[in-house]
Amino acid sequence: MVIAFQFGDSYQSAAYFAAFTLPNMFILFFTTGMKNAFVPSFIHAQADGKGHHHFSQIIRGTMVLGFIVSVIGVVVSPLLLPQLFPFSNLEPGLQAEAIKLSVGLAVVFFIAVFLVSLNSVYEAYLDAESKFSLSVISQIIVIGSTILGAVLFADELGAYSLAFGYLTGALLSYIVKRLWFVPKDSHKVFGKLDWEEIKPFSIIFVPVAITVMVGQVNLTIDNIFAGSFSDSAINYINFAKNIVHFPQAIIGVTIGTIIFPILSKAIANANEKSFKQGIEYGLMLTLLVLLPAVAGMMWLMEDLITIVYERGAFTADATAATATVGYLYMGSVLFFSLQNILNKAFYSKKKGHVILRISLFSIALNVALNFLFIALLDSYLAIPLASSVMALVYFALNWIVFNRTQGKLNSRFIVKDAAKIFAATAAMLLALWLASGILEDLHIYIRFALTAIVGAIVYVIAALALKTEIARFLISKLRKS
Repeated sequence: MVIAFQFGDSYQSAAYFAAFTLPNMFILFFTTGMKNAFVPSFIHAQADGKGHHHFSQIIRGTMVLGFIVSVIGVVVSPLLLPQLFPFSNLEPGLQAEAIKLSVGLAVVFFIAVFLVSLNSVYEAYLDAESKFSLSVISQIIVIGSTILGAVLFADELGAYSLAFGYLTGALLSYIVKRLWFVPKDSHKVFGKLDWEEIKPFSIIFVPVAITVMVGQVNLTIDNIFAGSFSDSAINYINFAKNIVHFPQAIIGVTIGTIIFPILSKAIANANEKSFKQGIEYGLMLTLLVLLPAVAGMMWLMEDLITIVYERGAFTADATAATATVGYLYMGSVLFFSLQNILNKAFYSKKKGHVILRISLFSIALNVALNFLFIALLDSYLAIPLASSVMALVYFALNWIVFNRTQGKLNSRFIVKDAAKIFAATAAMLLALWLASGILEDLHIYIRFALTAIVGAIVYVIAALALKTEIARFLISKLRKS
């Protein structure tokens, strides 16, 4: 939103998105990868009375790895980024400026990667201790600092204000966790490295972290293909993906984060029934909340993008182009969110290597689908379409592999409840269609709010009327709490 306001769909926005792609691979490598690997390993170590030692060794090993990645990133960025993103559609003067800007931004972000690596271990520890709110607060510090940097210094620093804001936020987040959120007696940062402790964790962490990077690798691929059309296409791809993947970031990731310790503890206690039930309920809970959110977002796409982005340098034409891309990305939101639950199941059993091969295949599939759809459509709209098809195949393959290697889930429950959720969503869309004639002439903010309220009410009533089991389960849990 801040980028859209300050820079619209200009070359500065494109340079920012291009610069962020490579560092963000490693940001995800550490943040999400560490949570997926550290939570089950720490829970097991704690059960064996070795939690302090395990925590200490992982933070030390991560410090070394994070420093190496930061140094390599700073050195390689000036060499690699101009090759990946030459901005060849710009005039020579602007092209040189865009390349210089993207390289400078990437260097700042790679410096921040070192701090991110340390933060990732602390946030994983907080999740393992079920202190989710503290973990979220530490992430909000980074986001808030990034936004504040742009608001206060965009006129003086341009796109650099975002990068320096992010770097400052990463430092502040580390200080807050180190001083207040993480108990001082829970670990020791400095000391001798115990490779006998670090090596088994690395064998689990690296495949998991590489798998997590796949999403960002695919976004990099999307950006490279988009760059072959124009710098504006890079902007539309990123603006659309950021807004449509918001439900995945909030709903899918939150449910996955909450369910992960439950699955890990079920494995630690050798309770296979509880483990599989956790997966089934996680999948259905994700679908229950996410499907109507996705459907509602598609219904309100142009209004949503207008409200979020269309101000400052972001024009109505950019809104229309971003909305069209957003529609085609929605499939990836649904399937990647469901996939996140299966990922947690594999990770809790320390089987991250099982899905690594499928994840690597998805990269090749994304490239192939981009070539195919671009040849057919001759438009950057082929890029989000390729991502959605790839996400469907990715989830389907992981579903098959899980059921074959880890035992079958209760398909009867899943299919029956999923059918009811789809029916409730269809009822919601029908109600919105019937109400659209009344709502369409209202002010955009009023129309948006009333549409969301009507849709939510109809969906909840329909889900309960259809006796959706996961909805009744959720209500019973909320009542008990």
